[in-house]
Amino acid sequence: MAAILHALQQELEDLPAQERRIAEVILSSPSDIPGWTINHLAQQSGTSPATVTRFCKSFHFKGFPDFKMKLAAELSHPTGETAYQDIVAGNSLSKIVEAIEANHLASIADTTRLLDLERVGKAIELLCAARRIDLYGVATSSIVTQDFYQKLIRIGKSCTAFSDSHMQITSASSLGEGDVAVAVSYSGETPETIDALHCAKQAGAATISLTSYSNNKLATVSDIPLFTSSLEKGMRRGDMASRIALLHVIDILFTGMVSSDFDQFIPKLEQSYHSVQSYRVHNNGGA
Repeated sequence: MAAILHALQQELEDLPAQERRIAEVILSSPSDIPGWTINHLAQQSGTSPATVTRFCKSFHFKGFPDFKMKLAAELSHPTGETAYQDIVAGNSLSKIVEAIEANHLASIADTTRLLDLERVGKAIELLCAARRIDLYGVATSSIVTQDFYQKLIRIGKSCTAFSDSHMQITSASSLGEGDVAVAVSYSGETPETIDALHCAKQAGAATISLTSYSNNKLATVSDIPLFTSSLEKGMRRGDMASRIALLHVIDILFTGMVSSDFDQFIPKLEQSYHSVQSYRVHNNGGA
């Protein structure tokens, strides 16, 4: 099932009655939707064009044309949920290697098709211009924010990654205009992370979220919501493919930053590299 359809299915019972009817029509004949007009979908669902537009925006699309375009792109590259393989007792090492490779490749491909390049571009602009950057994430998501932190430090950006909820709020409250807060949560429902990003936004900072694709609270709070695939399931996987998907987006943001301001960032990146190399030589006797 495509990530968009998966998200609709997951959120179906929590949608308002009219929006639920729209989701049910879409889920019943998804391949027909790219060829429909907004009026036709409204008629088929017994709603109105305004309700269809509201429905699309609640799932972070610009409107029905944007929804159709992204759904069509996903449907043209079908990926079944069976592509994500869970941990199985007694698997041979070769099977394990194949399963992990398949999961990671599927997660990256699904995430790439979900990316809104306009939003990604705006996020890159904000990060490049930011006076200060706060990164928020707890548990597995803190690994992702730490990775981004190490990248940003190497190009001279003033930033800190916080995994402690109290420190997240403390730092968020001190942000202001010209600062950027980035919050990472695969579920998009981590209370501490939501609170920190909301606090940063109230303080005047621009806010960016990175979550799995769904109608989640963290994405709703942020100025620029970015999404990864939401198809990974299975309690025994340990968030492996989902972590790879999050890191995939982080790498895109970082590479986009360096590429867009190459003359500023590359010298700093090279300087940090040579400094680390010199440190290693000095402390390891040339090893």
